[in-house]
Amino acid sequence: MPRYKLTLEYDGTGLVGWQRQTSGPSVQQALEEALVKLAGCPVTVAAAGRTDAGVHATGQVAHVDIDKPLSVEAVRNGLNYWLRGEDGVTPVIVLAAEEAAADFHARFSATGRRYLYRILNRRAAPVLERHRVWWVPKPLDAEAMQAGANHLLGHHDFTSFRAAECQARSPMKTLDVLEVRRDGAEIRIVAAARSFLHHQVRNMVGTLKLVGEGKVPPEHVKMVLQARDRSVAGATAPASGLYLTGVSY
Repeated sequence: MPRYKLTLEYDGTGLVGWQRQTSGPSVQQALEEALVKLAGCPVTVAAAGRTDAGVHATGQVAHVDIDKPLSVEAVRNGLNYWLRGEDGVTPVIVLAAEEAAADFHARFSATGRRYLYRILNRRAAPVLERHRVWWVPKPLDAEAMQAGANHLLGHHDFTSFRAAECQARSPMKTLDVLEVRRDGAEIRIVAAARSFLHHQVRNMVGTLKLVGEGKVPPEHVKMVLQARDRSVAGATAPASGLYLTGVSY
């Protein structure tokens, strides 16, 4: 049975996240319903990461087995046709489809994941991007935030940045990249690692915001990390500012 690797883009606004749920529409549900129409039978899709409600993606990866030979163009174009709503708009799109080896797995074959977090740092509230950024009107010091972020690089116990409902077996993770840069009124935070704990990126951003506001010094981030206590870290940053931008294999 042919296996296909899909690269996806989606707007998480109004979706309950990647995983199919009874509480509302999901990315997985949209894809699987489109696949029924394309393949003619129920099909299950697996993703590189189960993004939460409201989280966006510009480079999510999934794989699917389709029980009939189709060109990669037919898979991409067919899925995009069936993903369109009655108004011609869809929050989910297939950017690319590729043939994959039988043992390829979108999640377990991945060697790295990359996220972007966007903070709109200005007095005026966002209008066009109100569901795609975290609006922080108080001025933030991006250089201080980077100094704090540097304490998180490397292999650590990230319990302080782990959601209570996280199902990972261990809190030990290796953070390869955590870059904070200002681009005009926007602060962009890039995080890269083999894998992340549930809410790890959003919890790190919430803590770095405190540094940027001058409420705590950059060295406070190291103390939070070493405490291994979620209650000492900052609040979880909103899902609206988070994007899964790429998966490496």
